[in-house]
Amino acid sequence: MGVRFTEEADSGNEKRKSLEDFRTLSIQFLHYANLGISQFDFLRHVTGLLLESCGCDAVEVRAADGRLHYCGESTRRAETPFEFEIVTQPEEDEGARDGPESPPLDFDRTCRAVMSGKTHEFSRYNTDYGSLWVSDTVAARGPRPEAGVIAAVFAGAGAEGFRSILIVPFVIGDRNNGVLALKSAKPSFFTRREVSLYESIAQNLGAAIATRRIRAEYHERVKELTCLYGIAQEASRPELTLEEVLLEIVGLIPPGWQYPEITRGRIVLDGRVFSTAEFSDEWQKQEADIVIAGNKRGVVEVAYTEKRPEVAEGPFLKEERNLIDAIARQLSLIIERRKSEEDRMKLQDQLRHADRLATIGQLAAGVAHEFNEPLGNILGFAQLVLKNKDLRDEVRADIEKIVGASMHAREVVRKLMLFARQEPAKLARVDLNTVIEEGLYFLEARCAKAGIELEYRLEPELPEITADPAQIHQVLVNLVVNAIQAMPDGGTITIATKSDDDHVSLLVEDTGIGMSEEIRKQLFIPFFTTKDVDEGTGLGLPVVHGIVTSHGGSIQVWSKVGEGSRFEIRLPLKGPGGIREKTS
Repeated sequence: MGVRFTEEADSGNEKRKSLEDFRTLSIQFLHYANLGISQFDFLRHVTGLLLESCGCDAVEVRAADGRLHYCGESTRRAETPFEFEIVTQPEEDEGARDGPESPPLDFDRTCRAVMSGKTHEFSRYNTDYGSLWVSDTVAARGPRPEAGVIAAVFAGAGAEGFRSILIVPFVIGDRNNGVLALKSAKPSFFTRREVSLYESIAQNLGAAIATRRIRAEYHERVKELTCLYGIAQEASRPELTLEEVLLEIVGLIPPGWQYPEITRGRIVLDGRVFSTAEFSDEWQKQEADIVIAGNKRGVVEVAYTEKRPEVAEGPFLKEERNLIDAIARQLSLIIERRKSEEDRMKLQDQLRHADRLATIGQLAAGVAHEFNEPLGNILGFAQLVLKNKDLRDEVRADIEKIVGASMHAREVVRKLMLFARQEPAKLARVDLNTVIEEGLYFLEARCAKAGIELEYRLEPELPEITADPAQIHQVLVNLVVNAIQAMPDGGTITIATKSDDDHVSLLVEDTGIGMSEEIRKQLFIPFFTTKDVDEGTGLGLPVVHGIVTSHGGSIQVWSKVGEGSRFEIRLPLKGPGGIREKTS
């Protein structure tokens, strides 16, 4: 390395050194090409090797990749030992100078002219291979027409201060070209033999650049496929929630990009943010929309923490646009599948719940029928005994307890019958506001005693509905009693009504202890209760649910622990069968 050759160096020993130097450079070019490193790092290494080997003052390598032109230059200047630039070359400006309106040549255009083989203006300075070789830019300036061109070219930026210039074209692959430019401040720095050697070296440089591109593209594809495979793996883990999946996926994004060590990722979905550490909107950024069912739900973003040269899309490769779009599509599919799975599970729960209700309803109906007869006998005989005037007081008290217990049992049986829908509804036109005013009359005293305030927000001129007044009264009382029991330390119960074109709504809201999501999901399961044995049967809310659904309505519950609960009953203006009842 670093051995220079002159035309007088004709001995076999010097020839062997020349070949060894040539082979060493070619091997090192291929070594860096096979590392799969970036264009920046590759050009930095090869221009540094050439600068050390040829002993000149500056080495510049230009490589065209479509309309992108990469330029790396190593110099002996301590302040800028290596400079790198990427420019997008206009399609009409590829170094051609065919018309009278063509702009004047400068060093940059001259390099592109050599690259494209259009150097007829420099015929005196061309080699047989097509290189441009000027031994002394000062002496070249003379009376010849091309001397003026040379003077203009090598007095401007990129060549200023250099006396010896060699620009060698080379081929990259089968269509993209490049040039190797060697510059020295000394005149007649390059010999003819050295020019021939550098022309050979340049061809190996072109092969190495082509190899690097293939290796780099392969390396990038492997990273991209690894990223997408990792996303597919995370999406297939059923034990993870959607939020956990998104957190795992965002960590897979940086390794898929060209500069993983400075890459950060972020996923925004429905206002929720999942990101790697230290993400900032101020950096160079690339993004793609997450679109689900035609609606934009979020965005995938990739950003660099340090500035990088402009390439295809800002500092990002064109393949990285395809990758981020693919990630956004994958996320859309993952979210859609998760939503479908949630809907399927919810439907299965509803089916199981409906099947459970049907089974319990049949059992309840059978129990109620079988229980009615002995219960009626107990109650009848107890009441008959009470008519005896000769009973002692303590006996009378015991018989009255039997009557009270029997009445309670009869009420339970009635609820069972109602739950099992064994009692037909008696439909009539019902004013829900009137039901509330009359139904809560006897509960107002109980509320006042418990330190509970009843607040009414009834819509005036509320439309009548077709319903069973007794059953609607039972719905109201059950909801209010539940609210009272949920406020052992007092509070406020708000009763409200409202209407729209098709429904009338009853809202019962309390400021009580509230309930967890787990409890809320089990509210309408028969015999489920959180109360003590002597406080509830677990049939109140299932009965409410049965009455509401039998009337063609719906019930929704909102609750939060420590903040209270709200029940909303929606009943259709038309009858349970979908036809508004006629009134006389």
